[in-house]
Amino acid sequence: MPSRETGTVRAGLGRLAGRALAGVLVLALSPIAGLAALAGTALVGTGPDVFTVAGLAVFAFVLFLGLLLCVPRPRAVWARWLRAAVVLGVEAAVVWQVCAATLNPPAAPAAPAGVSGQREWRLPTGSRLAYVRAAPKRVTRPYPVVFLHGGPGVADLAGDSAFYRRLASAGFEVYVYDQLGAGRSERLADPRGYGLPRDVADLEAIRQVVRAERLNLVARAEGAQLAASYLAAHPDRVARAVLYAPTGLFPARAGERPAAGSAASALLLGSGGLPEPRALAVSTLLRVDPMTAHAFAGEGELDAYLALLRRASSPSCPPPGPGSGGYVALAGRAAPASLRGELAQVSVPVLVVKGACDGQSWAQATGYRDAFPDARLAYVGDEGETPGRGAAYLGALRGFLTDGRAEPYEGDDPPPGYRGPLSPER
Repeated sequence: MPSRETGTVRAGLGRLAGRALAGVLVLALSPIAGLAALAGTALVGTGPDVFTVAGLAVFAFVLFLGLLLCVPRPRAVWARWLRAAVVLGVEAAVVWQVCAATLNPPAAPAAPAGVSGQREWRLPTGSRLAYVRAAPKRVTRPYPVVFLHGGPGVADLAGDSAFYRRLASAGFEVYVYDQLGAGRSERLADPRGYGLPRDVADLEAIRQVVRAERLNLVARAEGAQLAASYLAAHPDRVARAVLYAPTGLFPARAGERPAAGSAASALLLGSGGLPEPRALAVSTLLRVDPMTAHAFAGEGELDAYLALLRRASSPSCPPPGPGSGGYVALAGRAAPASLRGELAQVSVPVLVVKGACDGQSWAQATGYRDAFPDARLAYVGDEGETPGRGAAYLGALRGFLTDGRAEPYEGDDPPPGYRGPLSPER
């Protein structure tokens, strides 16, 4: 008899455990089901009000089922009513918190203030770009210097113009501008319009507007990809190119997610290291359609996410500048597989500069050096200085642009004291 009772008890406990496990699984599926409903209703062209409500409703329904499975069903009628009340109370509290977190966007960063000397180009491409020009009283160099910031979308017009205007003392006319979708330049209503072809077209339009036969290109980080693409398309319109801490040359490997997908995945973790409901919704919509995401989360919100991503991406080697341009950053720039082959035909002198802690990989720098027939790699120690704005880098930059002088670094491996990553992180 005791053994039969023991078996009955074990069977009952087993059923309860199985029911609880099923409930936990359903609870875990509730955010996935809500995001699937959000994406599905967004795909059919509904507005933010409709797809947001649909996603929250499906989440709440599946969450309710999971809670019911987790709480055993009592025999007494009054206990069943109590169980329902408890489940509904927990459900209401959770859904309220999720709704509040989903519907309230994070505080957007303040709009950047104007920079001294700031002007605007209205280009034939349709782009409106903010820029700063610096020039000596008498321009003695035939080709102007144009700086290309990184990111894409990481613009710091104030800091970059303050640094690169020092080249004016060497007789150069200098232009620093915010690329389309970043900083103080125009933001597109349709973020699908961002990309490398548009940036290359804008740069060629800039050359024509400033009436320069050729340009001296100075690029940082992902700006080097824009410089390389422009060199491949217009090799006869560049006098010299300097690429500081370059990245973006290597095309995505087979099976890798595009830049927008990987960046959207990074949004899943909030400041506390846990998924945040609104970030989950934004990252899901970015995968569905950037226009839909744009309708749900505006420019300021994506700029705030971009700032969080930048702080988390390279805490030991932080890049200079505040960074702004969330949608153009998440759109990314995909280097075509043919780019390296095209660069092998470019005879323009190129200086690739690598710092001790600039946040970009050593392999990217040597990849750019090896891609150009006439390229040299220079290593500058930037200890105690902001990467890309130090005296050693300025000296190497000035010497190469004025008469081609550069002290090359011949090795393939980084020197002692290098603190940045070795290979590209994807």
